[in-house]
Amino acid sequence: MEILVKATQLILSLSILVMVHEMGHFFFARLFKTRVEKFYLFFNPWFSLFKKKVGDTEYGMGWLPLGGYVKISGMIDESMDKEQMKQPPQPYEFRTKRTWQRLLIMLGGIIVNVVFAFLVYSMVLFTWGEEYLPVSEAKYGIMVDSTGTKMGLMNGDRILTVNGKKVENFRRITSEVIIDKASYIEVERNGVKTKVSIPKTIWSELRNNPSFIDARMPFVITGYTKESVGEKAGIKIGDKIVLFNNEPVQFIDEVRDRLRNSKNKDVVISVLRNKDTVAISVKVPDTGLLGVALETNLAKFFTLKKIEYGFFESFPAGVSKTFTMLDFYVKQFKLIFDKDIEGYKSMGGFIAIGKFFPGVWDWFSFWTMTAFLSIILAFMNLLPIPALDGGHVLFLLYEMITGRKPSDKFLEHAQIVGMIIIFGLLIWANGNDIIGLFK
Repeated sequence: MEILVKATQLILSLSILVMVHEMGHFFFARLFKTRVEKFYLFFNPWFSLFKKKVGDTEYGMGWLPLGGYVKISGMIDESMDKEQMKQPPQPYEFRTKRTWQRLLIMLGGIIVNVVFAFLVYSMVLFTWGEEYLPVSEAKYGIMVDSTGTKMGLMNGDRILTVNGKKVENFRRITSEVIIDKASYIEVERNGVKTKVSIPKTIWSELRNNPSFIDARMPFVITGYTKESVGEKAGIKIGDKIVLFNNEPVQFIDEVRDRLRNSKNKDVVISVLRNKDTVAISVKVPDTGLLGVALETNLAKFFTLKKIEYGFFESFPAGVSKTFTMLDFYVKQFKLIFDKDIEGYKSMGGFIAIGKFFPGVWDWFSFWTMTAFLSIILAFMNLLPIPALDGGHVLFLLYEMITGRKPSDKFLEHAQIVGMIIIFGLLIWANGNDIIGLFK
């Protein structure tokens, strides 16, 4: 069921974004009286699921959900309609319009994607506001995994700065470290300020494990897994583990470490239940797990910062959020070419994107993710690759600067090369997803 919810959110989000993007091209084309022959959601090789002609435009839905397109008269695009280009130019065709008009038609999808992201972010901030855990409020410090340990961090460290810069939002610590390739993290450890230098050998591991730290929280039970050892032993929902074999424990990492070291052993776990301390005997299985779900709601343990926005306040905040996320993605994109991080190895396709959506339907997460994907779509389409909007823009800028228009034959060949590159990238990214499923 969780996979179905994620897949539904992904398909709906991408469908909205494809429609928005193509509407950008459509709007500017019609603004300059350019005929749009087709407007399609998804591609339709050989047949369409639905189509209806209204005026000069055929509206439809294809069966191949890899995007969408508008077919503009008098333009060399993915349709590769060479016959049309052999006919005498018509006043309603793309090729007869002024260069700046053609430029805006090609930039239309990108422009509308950015505007759409801004509007969505603005309405998200207006509706839900902004809530996060300030780094200063993470009173128990951090909890690290094996990657964090290799970096030199320890459970209980309190983050002070990353590369000398204070980070306000706790969830931004990992991105600040990875995206900016921080060389050190300053922490408070046992009341003493300590500078932790990040070894260069850790970068490739960080690429595959960006969640190397989390906020340290008490071990509080909220549910059970199937065949739960903890439930059979008598552990109740709401219990908080405070002793392990009569040794004081409090946090998730402390209990987990002791469980791993007690596999197939009988132990006594004491829990705080209401105001009473209850001792429970448990035989730890060879998995080292009790089979219980833990409280992960930050609001249960910390004071979160909540910022609320009025209707008009939400718009400048939406602009700021849009360009902050654009800057974040551009930095993330650069890591693809970084020799230390080798980001190209973790390029993901549709499965990777789908994993970012929650397993239960959540409109806040859906719209936040959709806005971010809109920014990604805008940026990726601006890349100067033939067959993408950015490739067309590149040739139009060349025409504006030199006064010479590339020949139709050159544009045809460039379109083919671009499509090969794009399909190659799609195969690579989605191939990484498939390989990742078997790791």
